[in-house]
Amino acid sequence: MTYPPIPDADAVAEHFCRALRGAVRSEDPYRHWKLTDVLPEQMCTGILTLPIAPPVIGETDGTRDTYNSTRAFITPERRAAFPACAVLADALQRPDVAIQLEATLGIAAEGRFLRVEYIQDIDGAWLEPHRDIPEKLFSMVIYLCTGPEASDWGTDIYDDDKQWVGRASADFNSAVIFIPGPNTWHGFDKRPIKGVRRLMEINYVRDWRDREQLAFPDQPVTCARQRGLARPAAASAA
Repeated sequence: MTYPPIPDADAVAEHFCRALRGAVRSEDPYRHWKLTDVLPEQMCTGILTLPIAPPVIGETDGTRDTYNSTRAFITPERRAAFPACAVLADALQRPDVAIQLEATLGIAAEGRFLRVEYIQDIDGAWLEPHRDIPEKLFSMVIYLCTGPEASDWGTDIYDDDKQWVGRASADFNSAVIFIPGPNTWHGFDKRPIKGVRRLMEINYVRDWRDREQLAFPDQPVTCARQRGLARPAAASAA
């Protein structure tokens, strides 16, 4: 018996698309979308029980490049080893998910590549204010934080002068998506982490040099199976 039981990729894709259709768009301080109930509960449990230890990072310069060698991406090897990784990657690679992402975010998903990182930050972790590179068509963080202080572990948001203006909620199984741009400053101010700050970063990427980070390095995303999804009202509202 496999524990925990994992839903199939169809169920995960359908659940994820439903969350995208319910996304709420905001323009302040830059365009972003907030989602709730992003993944099925059993899928969340499958991720949280992966036998992947949080990296011990020591001193960091405020970038994830500090510990590149210990970062945990969903790769072909992890897909083969862990059912949770296989199902999540299969779901996010599906044409119906790609089409719904196109409709919600206004991106062109065809021919891009799926990149998924499982992040486990421990006390001492922080990220300097930065903007994601344009090779990421979108940046999505799914919060899988647990514990009494976990709601305060969301992403910090800054203005063009890199001054703090707010913080995303890190409610369990919620998410934030934005399109990298010139004013999309974000990071994680250093603060106590009692436990482990767990999250998933999901991107569709183009011209990606680090092929070992991709879930399907030789298989780009395709939208060929179906077309014609309506753009959700939440995504088109100002």
